[in-house]
Amino acid sequence: MSRIVIVGGGQAGGQAAARLRQNGYEGDILLIGEEALPPYQRPPLSKQYLAGEMPIERVLLRPEAFYADKSISLKLGTRVLGIECAEKHITLESGETIDYDKLLLATGGRARKLPLPGADHAAVHYLRDISDVDAIRAKASKGARLVIVGGGYIGLEVASVGAKLGVQVTVLEMEPRVLARVTSKRMSAYYESLHRERGVNIVTRAHASAFQDCGSGGVRVECADGQSFDADIAIIGAGIVPNVELAQAAGLDCDNGIVVDSRCQTSDANIYAAGDCTNHPNALLGRRLRLESVPNAMEQARVAVENLCGTDCEYAALPWFWSDQYELKLQMAGFSAGADEEVVRGEIASNAFAVFYLKSGRIIAVESINSAREFMAARKLIESGKTVDAKQLADVDTPLRSLL
Repeated sequence: MSRIVIVGGGQAGGQAAARLRQNGYEGDILLIGEEALPPYQRPPLSKQYLAGEMPIERVLLRPEAFYADKSISLKLGTRVLGIECAEKHITLESGETIDYDKLLLATGGRARKLPLPGADHAAVHYLRDISDVDAIRAKASKGARLVIVGGGYIGLEVASVGAKLGVQVTVLEMEPRVLARVTSKRMSAYYESLHRERGVNIVTRAHASAFQDCGSGGVRVECADGQSFDADIAIIGAGIVPNVELAQAAGLDCDNGIVVDSRCQTSDANIYAAGDCTNHPNALLGRRLRLESVPNAMEQARVAVENLCGTDCEYAALPWFWSDQYELKLQMAGFSAGADEEVVRGEIASNAFAVFYLKSGRIIAVESINSAREFMAARKLIESGKTVDAKQLADVDTPLRSLL
């Protein structure tokens, strides 16, 4: 009987295991994960789980009993040390070797560590897995001082939860604006204003340079310009680093991720990869990229499974993302870089609007706040490549479907 081994117990790995059975694969499925928990969702960690609104059972992708029911073997709390491509087996930290017919790498990424003095202080945390959040929650009592280094998605999501919990929150962002690498200037300004209205202290152009013990278990976050901020909890949100070391050691092509083709196949025909760890081509964008998003992980898992099961399938999905902060849902699709026109639909002050980015009359990206209908229609417009009339796009009385 054939065997497919999945290395990685995150969103892509868990979804791939389930889809293999849904697609009728009858061979052995073994999923190996470094964490002790079965595959779980990461997005709630910086939102509902951190806020105490979602129990661990709801964070799991599927109940643990699901895997037993579907004859999917889990080997958790286990680290894979190496892949022998020629022999088609992997070696575990225990020394055990496991043969495979096909291998799927869903190794994800790890928090990017900042090599700053004092970053190993007990009050300094990263937020990547459930144990990280549990440690943060234990200290996030009302009135505690929280300093977040990094004003990206994770940093601002944590800030919104902290503000709701009554924590004193300061966000330090080294760029001139928050969300600088992922949203437009307009949306950055909107979120800076939103957080400040909720009591969050946002400091831009702030380069954290060191962490100093300040007694009572706290830490002082020092900045290059001489500013300093005392904290009971400090969280570093500096992005993630793709986990490619296993693939690299096996001789697979890697370049800012594990290099895969449109079928999620690596440079070894028997090995596929999916999720945050992959550098993949996108036909809609006409270039290669690495994405850190749940939709990408789910879609790549689907494409990899289709090909593992013998169906020729190519990845061609429009990148999209979301972020929940306070009562607002930000949804984005495409990339606004290169746009020559910006169109706002709705009133920004209403906290329900969409911003469209056009290039030569075609929508290349959208950012929407609490506007799910506009977001879904915009995704279809981007994928269609059709030219649109900017005035109609801005007119809330013109249904977006009519522009398709």
